[in-house]
Amino acid sequence: MDGWVEFKTEDGTPVVVEGVEDEDGARLVSRGDGPAQAARTFEGSLEGVRAAAESALRVFRDGSLRPDSVELEFGVKLSAEAGAIIAKGSAEGHLVVKLSWSPEPPPTRPDGPEAAGRS
Repeated sequence: MDGWVEFKTEDGTPVVVEGVEDEDGARLVSRGDGPAQAARTFEGSLEGVRAAAESALRVFRDGSLRPDSVELEFGVKLSAEAGAIIAKGSAEGHLVVKLSWSPEPPPTRPDGPEAAGRS
C-alpha cells in the first residue's frame, strides 16, 4: 500500500488516507505491506486546521463587514509526520472565503382596519 497513511481516531478506529510527499521528495515508508503509521491521532492532526478556521472566522465576524454568514473552504492534505496541512490549490495557497449578507427587509406597513382609521 505505497503512499497510504493510517491514522487512529481517539477511540482507536483506523482511518487510512492517501499520503503526501514532502517538498524535498521524501516518500512515506512503512514496515511490512501495510500503510505508514501516522505519528498523531486523526483528531490531533486536524487541530491546526481547526485553529486556522477559528482565527479566520474571528477576523471576518469581528471586523466592520459584519456578514450574516461566513463560509471557509480549506484544501487539506494529511501527512504521517506533519498531520494536516493546508494544501496549495491552483493558486499559491488554498483558502476560499465566502461572505454573504441578507437584504434588509422593507419596513412593514400595517394593513387592516386599524391602518385605515389612522389616515
